[in-house]
Amino acid sequence: MIEQPYVYRHKELVEPDWQRLPGWADVSRQDWASAQWQRAHCVKNIRQLRQVVGGGLDERFYADLERDQAERATMSMLVPPQMINTMVPHLSPADPGFSEAFYADPVRRYMIPVFTDRHADWPSHPLASRDSLHEAEMWAVEGLTHRYPTKVLAELLPTCPQYCGHCTRMDLVGNPTAVVDKHKFTLGRDDRLSAMMEYLRTSPGVRDVVVSGGDVANMPWPRLESFVAGLLEIENIRDIRLATKALMGLPQYWLTDEVRAGMERLATVARQRDVSIAIHTHVNAAQSVTPLVAAAAKAMLGTGIRDVRNQGVLLRGTNDKTEQLLDLCFALLDDAKIMPYYFYMCDMVPGSEHWRLSLAEAQQLQHDIMGYLPGFATPRFICDVPYVGKRWVHQVARYDRERGISYWTKNYRTAVELGDPMALQREYEYYDPIHLLPQAGQEYWRARVATPASVG
Repeated sequence: MIEQPYVYRHKELVEPDWQRLPGWADVSRQDWASAQWQRAHCVKNIRQLRQVVGGGLDERFYADLERDQAERATMSMLVPPQMINTMVPHLSPADPGFSEAFYADPVRRYMIPVFTDRHADWPSHPLASRDSLHEAEMWAVEGLTHRYPTKVLAELLPTCPQYCGHCTRMDLVGNPTAVVDKHKFTLGRDDRLSAMMEYLRTSPGVRDVVVSGGDVANMPWPRLESFVAGLLEIENIRDIRLATKALMGLPQYWLTDEVRAGMERLATVARQRDVSIAIHTHVNAAQSVTPLVAAAAKAMLGTGIRDVRNQGVLLRGTNDKTEQLLDLCFALLDDAKIMPYYFYMCDMVPGSEHWRLSLAEAQQLQHDIMGYLPGFATPRFICDVPYVGKRWVHQVARYDRERGISYWTKNYRTAVELGDPMALQREYEYYDPIHLLPQAGQEYWRARVATPASVG
């Protein structure tokens, strides 16, 4: 009998043994379950990574990491113990092959990038930009992006409990790095949040607010609850989405009594007012879905919110294979009750070429996962096109595969195009990684880089 290309087998979730790591050999279960302990023991630098893994990594890795932080990294290093523990979960640092396995690990590849990960010839696309989606251009007030007609993005704060190497908001989020001096909000937090509320109260066409940052898990809970409660008082707001990778990276936070009780209060008011509250998280690899992550998701669902959904990012070396994506989707769906929702193509931020897939690869992956998952839980693969917004990868209008240029259209005006009569007739461009192009396409881009006036 010939098997299907992918064979489903239910896999029990496993919490890797953190005590296999020398730096945490004496950490109790009670400490591991503490959000405060997790935050206090995040890995922020090479010295702390050495303390955790002991002699398990060879010096080549540390030198590789140090060079990346000095020459390429757009995000500062910040990895909670929960995430470190899911890297190479089947090996101890004392085991042969640990260092090689750590290099190849899917979670390591996007959380702790090293210099040799980056593409040597094209570490960045010539048209990459710090704010690749032009969100700041579309701020209605500072931190409130009004890109879509009925939806806004509220960036409450510029910090997270963990920093992903491919962060789409690398221009604003996190600490400065050796090569990136971060932008900063000019208004104080309370003034920014008050201005957001005032804008929403006077914008009856907005019905949907994504509350993000940064990560809402870094906002003191009373302040976050107050902000969401304020949204619930605005008549036209019908959907509220809380964006937090920390549901996976720091599930201990979402299991605290304060957060659970507060979410239950918000969910109760939302039901009374016929408003939906959902949590959107960001999981890219099946090994990140552990029993603690499942417990946190179920705890949030138990408060009465509408849903917990996952928005992953397609990343080479992490989830660019059909089996990896389906394993992740089933891990989310089966035991964590997290709805697979979107997989974005990695945005065109500096230093991201080694992660990014071509549009053709994303289209093929979308094709290859179809038919295995329930229809309601089959994620859409999305290209977030600058000045356009989210488009399903098969919605492309034209595609020049030789030069790696895809052309997209749209059916609404962004905030910066309200007076532009051609906005709905124009085609907008998105670009494949250059190193994946045929020789003629690569020569085209080399010529453009050689004459900088032609780029942009």
